[in-house]
Amino acid sequence: MIRHHRNDVSRVGRVLSVVVVGCLVALLSSCGGNGDKTGVSLIIKTQTNPYFVSMKQAAQKAAGQNGTHLSVASGQADGDTQSQINAIDTAIARGDKGILITSNGPAVNAALRQAKAYGLFVIALDTPLDPAKTANVTYATNNFQAGKLIGQYAASRLAGKPAVIAMLDLYDDQVVSVDVDRDHGFLTGMGIDPGSKTLNAKEARKGKYSGGKGGSYTIACHQATQGAVDGGRKAMEQCLSRNPDINVVYTINEPAGEGAYAALKADNHQDKTFIVSIDGSCQGMSDVESGIFAADATQYPGKMAQLGVDAVAKIGKGQQAPSLPPGEDYLDTGTKLVTAKPLPGIESQTPAEGKKACWGTAGG
Repeated sequence: MIRHHRNDVSRVGRVLSVVVVGCLVALLSSCGGNGDKTGVSLIIKTQTNPYFVSMKQAAQKAAGQNGTHLSVASGQADGDTQSQINAIDTAIARGDKGILITSNGPAVNAALRQAKAYGLFVIALDTPLDPAKTANVTYATNNFQAGKLIGQYAASRLAGKPAVIAMLDLYDDQVVSVDVDRDHGFLTGMGIDPGSKTLNAKEARKGKYSGGKGGSYTIACHQATQGAVDGGRKAMEQCLSRNPDINVVYTINEPAGEGAYAALKADNHQDKTFIVSIDGSCQGMSDVESGIFAADATQYPGKMAQLGVDAVAKIGKGQQAPSLPPGEDYLDTGTKLVTAKPLPGIESQTPAEGKKACWGTAGG
């Protein structure tokens, strides 16, 4: 017996009507409209962020290779859950076998539970859902570990000097696991207690960091960037206005880091600080090479999407669905630290090595 949440029940009538319309349109196509091909929907956060563009391209390539019918949808911007909910309803109506989603927030969970109730296999990409069991399986980076890598690097690079840190996060109006995990990972790598297991900006504003040779630290700011270039620039400008002594900048992703660098350069501050970030795009590897980023923890969105499409294709052929290892919430697709200035005791790759698996390549 399936026990629905109240939000699920309130949506059943609307979803059923969408399914009926979809069946009428498909009519003689077994209510799917994809002929004999297994249908899979890729629902990404946006189609403007290069990270998700890379995911889309890899999914399209995988679908072409394994004969699945891929449909792609997205939010209009980071945080747009309604567009994603609409896409989930459409996937149900179309008779897709599975959904791959990079969630814009927990508001999509009820729709995903409904999709599972209709027999779709739900795979979360990049960001584990909250709770993680909302998806059947998740392909993601260990975002805490990615943050920890750049935190360890930053602490070691400081070589005992006082750290004045700008924290350029994703949101300030909602809690998303990727935001918290990367932020807390960075602080932990620095040797600073995050102060909370679930929320950002709860660490002590001043204290001692224990990473590297150790030293004193000041948190100059926590600013939301929406993961965008313009957001990163504005956030960095606001941080500099509060504390012009900033010498370490943590950014949630590369677009935010690019915006931060633009603000630092406009203020003639780029030689007084260094930026550490997370993503691993080909452009990001070039930015590490040129010194815009001191270090970047890589991710492999293309690998996530390819694994997801392949999994749904196998399910469509009657093969076994993927499952999680005992005690794990997701299948880890890996992360590496890339820097042009390696430090003793910190395992890293060169930008040239990072480019071999950056987004847009077979490994990315």
